[in-house]
Amino acid sequence: MDDTRIERAVTLGVLAVAAVVGTALVSLGPEPAPAPAPSVEVAAPVRTIVTVPTPTTTSVALRPVGETTTSTVPQVDPGALPQTDERPSASGTAFTAGVDGLWRAVRDDRPELAMPFFFPKAAYLQVKAISDPATDYQQRLIAHYEQDIHALHAQLGADPSNAQFNSIDVPDAQAVLVQPGEESNKLSYWRVYGTTLHYTVNGQSSSFPVTSLISWRGAWYVVHLGAIR
Repeated sequence: MDDTRIERAVTLGVLAVAAVVGTALVSLGPEPAPAPAPSVEVAAPVRTIVTVPTPTTTSVALRPVGETTTSTVPQVDPGALPQTDERPSASGTAFTAGVDGLWRAVRDDRPELAMPFFFPKAAYLQVKAISDPATDYQQRLIAHYEQDIHALHAQLGADPSNAQFNSIDVPDAQAVLVQPGEESNKLSYWRVYGTTLHYTVNGQSSSFPVTSLISWRGAWYVVHLGAIR
């Protein structure tokens, strides 16, 4: 082999060794730094704010006796409930309201104002052992009640607006418990005669009788205002 070919072969060998060494150096270079861990954003906790309304106070005005009011609360008819033997008393809110209604009915000549103080129709249907208690109630008892109120109003004179209620006397000690069958009744009830309502008109004292009160569930009601007829 001539010198040129030998020199070329040596040169190629040197280049090959250099290439291998270079590759090794590249592969043995410093390790790359680890990639940073992905950042995770932590959301701030959610705070739920509940607003509690400030309690309010409901004012209820007490109305004086004689002043009417309107209520949306349905009222239970006491006459539709069963009778009791509870002895009634001529006192308390219900009795006072009943007497006030009767007095205003007489003073103003408005019988409808006194109807809440009259014996309930549903109770009368339960009590009376007669053929047609509904007709008797409406055509006799209610009709007489209205007539008596008109007559008492006329007794107040020319200026009834000046009439003032004074008091009512109920002889509770004379009340009796009427047993079934005594007055064409199926149920018992308390009855008292001789109640008197006192009033003043133009400075003059006067009164009128409330002939008969009978009870229903421990409360007094008018059943005869004037004479029993």
